[in-house]
Amino acid sequence: MARILIVDDQDNARSMLAEMLRLEGYDVDQAENGETACEKVEGNGYDLVITDLRMGDVGGLEVLRRTREASPVTPVIVMTAFGTIEDAVEAMRFGAHDFVQKPFVEEELMTKVARAARSRAHGAEAAFDGFRERYNFGNIIGDSPEIREVLGRIVRIAPTDATVLITGESGTGKELVARAIHANSLRAERPFVSINCAALTETLLESELFGHVRGAFTGAVQTRKGLFEEANGGTFFFDEIAETPPSLQAKLLRAIQEGEIRRLGDNSSINVDARIIAATNQDLRSLIEEKRFREDLYYRLNVARFELPPLRERKGDIAPIVQSFLEKYGKKMGRRATLGAGVLDYLMSYDFPGNIRELENLIEQGVALAQDGQLHLSDIAPSSNGNGGRLLERQSLADLVQEVERTAIIQALRQVEGNKERAAAILGLSPTTLWRKMKRLQLEWP
Repeated sequence: MARILIVDDQDNARSMLAEMLRLEGYDVDQAENGETACEKVEGNGYDLVITDLRMGDVGGLEVLRRTREASPVTPVIVMTAFGTIEDAVEAMRFGAHDFVQKPFVEEELMTKVARAARSRAHGAEAAFDGFRERYNFGNIIGDSPEIREVLGRIVRIAPTDATVLITGESGTGKELVARAIHANSLRAERPFVSINCAALTETLLESELFGHVRGAFTGAVQTRKGLFEEANGGTFFFDEIAETPPSLQAKLLRAIQEGEIRRLGDNSSINVDARIIAATNQDLRSLIEEKRFREDLYYRLNVARFELPPLRERKGDIAPIVQSFLEKYGKKMGRRATLGAGVLDYLMSYDFPGNIRELENLIEQGVALAQDGQLHLSDIAPSSNGNGGRLLERQSLADLVQEVERTAIIQALRQVEGNKERAAAILGLSPTTLWRKMKRLQLEWP
């Protein structure tokens, strides 16, 4: 059933409506004023918001506006005790789905709630597809609540010049988000320049960033423009910002804060206008405590923050991501491939410590190995996933045992090239017992 937020500063009216909706099977949350409601609609993924129009300092129109901003496809029903036509027209002009007059007739309200919930369910996917197309989000695959929240924040932050810090585990798509921010910014027609701070030594990193003049060091035979200058007017993306040495961080801070740089060996400064986006898979707060990262640089970077979820926390996105990679590598290798029996189940059960990058590697490997147009478990199962693929701690003991059994059977079958009798011998089982376990685990093997 739909998840509904009720906003009303009258406790009795709010509680009565909440109970009424719960009896109809809806999942109901409540906010006692407009300010609390505005906080709740950020990232909570409500299917419907029902708000009183006139409340304290933050009224229903502001709740409507914030809801539309956070989730354009979430309908809002506005309630008013005054019932003037002006109230209704104003609410509808601001994008309300419907309105209802207090005191309301229960049957009428429930009809409007059901209609709004259906509108949300039927229209969300089409709206989200249009949203993706409008903002060029084709490379960011998935429609989980976590990804929807990320995309919504990109749309709100991209048009500004705010500095952005993107955090998350390796392989979660931090550069894709950085490029999406640039593509939806006012700088989209200007360069997007990136550098991996972990890939270069301190001297090379400084030269790459700021450039150098002729004779600045041995081998500097001519003046060279740095990447900061290349990004002038556009966006500069620092990947693995935590890997910059502390001695370089002071110069980096000045470049970001003052908008000017100095080439190696030069005494004059150069003004540079570049939006800064930085990314890291490390905890910068911990690095600050260890004196490995400047606190003032952290605050300069941490203006707009994106925390990207690991793949294991949005497993509903695995299937569309897999399909995208199948098409990508099928086209690249000139062969069409589909998933064989049990492969998607295996991928859904695996923890992916390497996140999307690991999944992409598995699919690329599988497409390369597929011989009959299908990817089988023998083509795609990781040979070693370390500690059961870092199984999720929230799994039950039964789930953990099942996963360990599945992994052990797959590895045994891979070792003997699919010979089930030899695999059973390795596992200390009879062939019949192995067959029963594979059937229970829905594990098919060619």
